[in-house]
Amino acid sequence: MNTESWKLLAEFVAQRAELGEREWYFDPIPYLTRSSDTRAVLVEEAGDACGCEVASHGPAPAGVGADTLDELMGTVGRCLRCPLGSTRRNFVFGSGNHRAEVMFVGEAPGADEDAQGLPFVGRAGQLLTRMIESIKLRREDVYITNVLKCRPPGNRDPLQAEIEKCEPILLRQIEIIRPKIICALGRISGKTLLRTEASLTALRWKVHNYHGVKLVVTYHPAALLRNQQWKRPAWEDLKFLRREYDGVEIR
Repeated sequence: MNTESWKLLAEFVAQRAELGEREWYFDPIPYLTRSSDTRAVLVEEAGDACGCEVASHGPAPAGVGADTLDELMGTVGRCLRCPLGSTRRNFVFGSGNHRAEVMFVGEAPGADEDAQGLPFVGRAGQLLTRMIESIKLRREDVYITNVLKCRPPGNRDPLQAEIEKCEPILLRQIEIIRPKIICALGRISGKTLLRTEASLTALRWKVHNYHGVKLVVTYHPAALLRNQQWKRPAWEDLKFLRREYDGVEIR
């Protein structure tokens, strides 16, 4: 194996150690090109070198232990746990108030977000800003992120394997921020967080529980740009969010 491959392997091992993991998934690693025989040797040598258990299949749970969002970003910002790490331009961690009481969670970054490294900065992001302001909050008062931190090719829906790799980061973000309420933006985000195949209609206008935090679901801003008729029900969702957050009635 060449020097560059060893450097990439060392970086991967260091990231997993920082996350507190002792069992790692190496197959596939998109940034290493090798035969199946080479892969087997790589996995065996990695286990011998670090004294840790190395799995050749199956995801390992992440033990993200950072105490602040800055520390967490420093730990996971170069993540290569899934193939999206090799195709992204930027890792889109999140933005906003680190002690926000209201948190918005989308499904994954788009092209604009991937280019800038910030969530919801394109047309959908501009609409989200207006949505937040419509319920008498400011974008700088809330925290905005996505389930996935890297853009899926062609903005396709997140794959389950990608969600399993990325969701521990989101969980730690929530633990650090400690919001009073989370708003899942869109069907994919809602069903991912709630582990359900229910429709968006079935998820809306209800208070759900996500790891002890209130969670409500509404339309994704990108969907509202494509379907103007959904803006009115989305407005009702936002008023419901504000009422569940702090009892304020928006008219």
